[in-house]
Amino acid sequence: MTLDIQISHRVGDFSLSVAFSVPPGVTALFGHSGAGKSTVVNSVAGLIRPASARIVVEGRVLEDTAQRIRLPPHERRIGYVFQEGRLFPHMSVRQNLNYGARFAPADPGPSLDQISDLLGIAPLLDRRPGDLSGGEKQRVAIGRALLSRPALLLMDEPLAALDAARKAEVLPFLARIRDETRTPILYVSHALDEVAQLANTLVLMEAGTVRAVGPVEEVLSDPVLVPHLGVRGAGAVLTATIIGHHEDGLTEVACSGGRLFVPLRPESPGHILRLRIEAQDVIVALDRPTGLSALNILKGRILTLHEGAGPGVIVQIDLGGERLLARVTRRSATALALRNGLSVHAVIKTVAVAPTDIGSGGAVAASTGSTVV
Repeated sequence: MTLDIQISHRVGDFSLSVAFSVPPGVTALFGHSGAGKSTVVNSVAGLIRPASARIVVEGRVLEDTAQRIRLPPHERRIGYVFQEGRLFPHMSVRQNLNYGARFAPADPGPSLDQISDLLGIAPLLDRRPGDLSGGEKQRVAIGRALLSRPALLLMDEPLAALDAARKAEVLPFLARIRDETRTPILYVSHALDEVAQLANTLVLMEAGTVRAVGPVEEVLSDPVLVPHLGVRGAGAVLTATIIGHHEDGLTEVACSGGRLFVPLRPESPGHILRLRIEAQDVIVALDRPTGLSALNILKGRILTLHEGAGPGVIVQIDLGGERLLARVTRRSATALALRNGLSVHAVIKTVAVAPTDIGSGGAVAASTGSTVV
């Protein structure tokens, strides 16, 4: 599925002007509050009428202002999952799911039982929404949307209303949807950990405009974009393969820069993981350090240094095909005489790679040809 979007719209003092094309997979719209993310997805869904728009899903024109084409929402074959589940409280889970199936095309598709198994909600089918946790409600809402067999699934910050435990519960199911149903997803979020785990393509939005579009690992590792992503949350994404598990509660993985230890994972050796490593958790050393508690030391070469407005410098390190970011002070950069092309070692604490920064799966990013999650 290719998605082509051009939208211009104005509401009060807010002006939106975006244009981007993205390949198949999961596309994340990322940006801080007020960036215009929800306006974009609501325009795609047909819930608002932009002043000017051209929206095309896999060659099918949903809206083209110039040609006076505008399909009503129910003809767009769009599934929508909101922040709140918005389930019918008087219906059982099974009835809520069947309501979504009413809008599916006539040709065969996944059954209610298949979707229930995929999302782990089979034991809940006879319950009412009032008897479900927040995470369970969101999984039912996702199942209802999937049973309508959408050409595109819109998810507008579906985990924003959940606490950390419920969010961790739902994320693996979203990864299963991505990998097993291959349903194209336009995913709105302001949480970088969700984006890093789920997305193939990232559209970075700011103040109603598109700041960058590209494979998620490239956008997140671009030092120029760090101020727009958020300095404290800035970091890179590495693809790694599980080598084995150790009795002391660690999993060993291999990436382009060497081997890393991360908190114990349930997957088997050979499984592909995606690791998000925040720039503030990376220490730069000129020589391979010894006598450290940190287990993870990767050798690389400095590609660029980017100075921000404050006392910090973002160092982009090439690990032999993948890129890592480190955030150091200007004083440290000067003391170490950091420069482009310099060989360095990146030191990463094992405990710095939190479970929420590790995604699993095997989706293929058509934009790069690489295996991602």
